[in-house]
Amino acid sequence: MIKLLILGPTGSMGKLISELALKDEEIEIVAACGIEHIGTPLGSLVAVEDVNNVIIKNIEDLEEIIQETRPDVVVDFTLANATEKNCLICVKKGVRCVIGTTALSQEFLLHFEKLVKENNAPAVISPNMATGMNIFFEIGKKLSHYLKDWDIEIIEAHHHRKIDAPSGTALKIGTLIGEAIDSDFETIVKYGRSKGPNKREIGAQNEIGMHSIRAGDIVGDHIVLYAGRGERIELKHQAHNRYCFAEGAIKAIKFIARVKESKIYSTDEVLGLSKEMR
Repeated sequence: MIKLLILGPTGSMGKLISELALKDEEIEIVAACGIEHIGTPLGSLVAVEDVNNVIIKNIEDLEEIIQETRPDVVVDFTLANATEKNCLICVKKGVRCVIGTTALSQEFLLHFEKLVKENNAPAVISPNMATGMNIFFEIGKKLSHYLKDWDIEIIEAHHHRKIDAPSGTALKIGTLIGEAIDSDFETIVKYGRSKGPNKREIGAQNEIGMHSIRAGDIVGDHIVLYAGRGERIELKHQAHNRYCFAEGAIKAIKFIARVKESKIYSTDEVLGLSKEMR
């Protein structure tokens, strides 16, 4: 049985992960911490029976809660500033982390990776844990390799409450495409297009366009547009609801609980896609 600590159980993703974990026979939720609904039974919040009657506790007491409950794994899909504080506490305590938070700083990632190795606490960090999106990543790499001379544009759309733009998923797509066309994504990306003359640089190696839409309750759409002379290809993934991310998180929790090498894993490793799609 995997002893699980959930951070941010009242958020959109936190609720779904809590629901699925409570229904999973291989997982035991031993604690849930957040900043809202303190004192509320987790089971009543997600309308699932909880035999352990876990009560949501204040995140400020995280160290004491870890000491009391001794979780094997912690899962965090909150905000970058919260994750960068709380997951450092967890990894220093030797708790294995599954992190789906986006917009994490490079400084945090480098420091976190060092602590993962020092404390023998492997982790999964991924901007998108949906199975379909991770297959999308692999297909995108292959297409980009063959279409280096075509124009490439990335378009992502999310709900109007999403804070970061572009999405972490879109940035990962861009990074993977950059690697596939032997270019540094950060030096060739063009974010949006301003009014007035704005001619596109010819060829994907000179420019990758990146565009963000924030509207309504869109869960998550990502398109990579490849345009050549007289033809185009569109690679598209749509998340209809957040269960695909939550189910991916559950897979990651089970994966990280059993691995032995202390490093940061990606979702393609969780799913075994790297080997299968070579």
